[in-house]
Amino acid sequence: MADTAPRTTAFRTAARRAGLFGGPATDRRHPLVAAAMVLPLAALLVVVFGGWDAVVTQASSVGVMLGR
Repeated sequence: MADTAPRTTAFRTAARRAGLFGGPATDRRHPLVAAAMVLPLAALLVVVFGGWDAVVTQASSVGVMLGR
C-alpha cells in the first residue's frame, strides 16, 4: 500500500509536464477569460433550472438573518 503513493505522485508530475489535465503547472489563465468561459454555462443553468428564484430567495433569507 505504501508503494502506491510515490507512483501516483510521479504520474501526476509527468502528466503536468506533458501538458495533460490543463497544461503545465505554471500556465495561468486570465480571470476575465475564466469568467467568459463560466458565465454562459451559469446563465444556461439558471434558465434551465429556474435558479434565479432560488438565488433571490436565499439572498432574502440571508438579508433577514443579518438584519436581526
